[in-house]
Amino acid sequence: MSGERKAGERTPGDALFQRECQFVAGAMKLEQLPPMGPIEIAFAGRSNVGKSSLVNALTGRKTLARVSQNPGRTQQLNFFDLHGTLVLVDMPGHGYAKVGKSKVAEWSQLIEGYVRGRANLRRVMLLIDSRHGYKDSDIHLMDLLDRFALSYQVVMTKADTVKPKELEANRQKFLDQIKRRPAAHPEILVTSAEAGVGLTEVRDTLATLAAQG
Repeated sequence: MSGERKAGERTPGDALFQRECQFVAGAMKLEQLPPMGPIEIAFAGRSNVGKSSLVNALTGRKTLARVSQNPGRTQQLNFFDLHGTLVLVDMPGHGYAKVGKSKVAEWSQLIEGYVRGRANLRRVMLLIDSRHGYKDSDIHLMDLLDRFALSYQVVMTKADTVKPKELEANRQKFLDQIKRRPAAHPEILVTSAEAGVGLTEVRDTLATLAAQG
């Protein structure tokens, strides 16, 4: 966690995320991926876990990433350029059972091809609902990322929907479940896009990665 800050004090992450951020590309197929540029941070997770909401909250823009109450709305890799310093990638939600098998296969192929072959992809932020924990589709993605030795970090979402004691107990449980995973970052971030919880911590984490180049 970040150290204590004075009221109103901006961190490097807060300063970075106040810069211009804009949509630059969407890809439904690997051949549609934009040219590689600044380092990329991808946001992955089950459908309706809050990926687009978190991207919007981090950047302070309500409609940068499309948010829907209907799971499965994000059906492509969406790339957002943050002032030429960092690219945020909103990935299709995994584990959504109501789309056809062919669509699930397409998404799986797209995600696997992206994480395997994107040299400037520095980390995957794996979003997990604070109430429900890991599902089979999350485990499958972690297995994939471990196999490719691609760094990923668990981000708990919707923290405002869980009582503090239960939230901390869940965090410890989720932490225990990733301790032996070789590519998992050892720190879990706790967030709520709705209540603004943990946004500075996520911004600072991404700013540090951006500074490392």
